[in-house]
Amino acid sequence: MTAPKFVITMDGYFRLGMVHQHKDLLIGNDSCIGGGYYHFDWIASRLLLDGFSYDFGEPRWHLLNTLFVPVQYKGIRIVYCYNDSLHEDFDVSSELEIKYYD
Repeated sequence: MTAPKFVITMDGYFRLGMVHQHKDLLIGNDSCIGGGYYHFDWIASRLLLDGFSYDFGEPRWHLLNTLFVPVQYKGIRIVYCYNDSLHEDFDVSSELEIKYYD
């Protein structure tokens, strides 16, 4: 069964899609530094990320300065939600430099 999943590569590329496994989003020799699940909050124009990849773990945002995001998502705020009482949500769009690619 496919699910809405995302991964972050060591080079800072953000990839998402409806896939069976997180590794299905990797290309070539990509090194993955985490992943999880996503859904859109169209009312607030946000892309909400949460959870983790069983193969790659939670996204390790601290390893990145810049996140490369597909241009189709320009103007949408990206937020990673830890969904626990220990962490505040991580506002990816304001914490990292975002560059868009085709």
